[in-house]
Amino acid sequence: MNAVRLDTLPSYVWWRFTRHPRNVALARRLLREEARTWQAADDETVETAVLLLSELMTNASKHARVSPGREIHVLCIVTDGTLRIEVSDAGDGIPRRCRPSACDEAGRGLRLVAALADRWGFCPRPHGIGKTVWCELAFAAQERALRSLLK
Repeated sequence: MNAVRLDTLPSYVWWRFTRHPRNVALARRLLREEARTWQAADDETVETAVLLLSELMTNASKHARVSPGREIHVLCIVTDGTLRIEVSDAGDGIPRRCRPSACDEAGRGLRLVAALADRWGFCPRPHGIGKTVWCELAFAAQERALRSLLK
């Protein structure tokens, strides 16, 4: 896992993970640690962001259908009171929201993302290999106001 971080506005962090289920927990932990530097994010927003990242990482690790050596890239950008989370993999499948039954143990990831994120979507990666699934989460209005006063 490699990380790159620049402390300029907009603030962002970029991680590379191998496509392995254990890296979902690692991504959650890293995002929680990174969120401590976001003075505009309240605990509820951070936990929502961690859940969104977890769902996107889980989908990438389970459904990318590429060799285990291929990487998942995560980009988190904080700008203008919004967090954008991007998860990129080399798989060519189109993300689809499932309609799981009450008994199904899986299939709710993108439904959670759609319900909790302010916006979400996907696009092909540059150079035609794989896709990026992204979501955006706005910080609370009062937190954005405080941040603008501190600038």
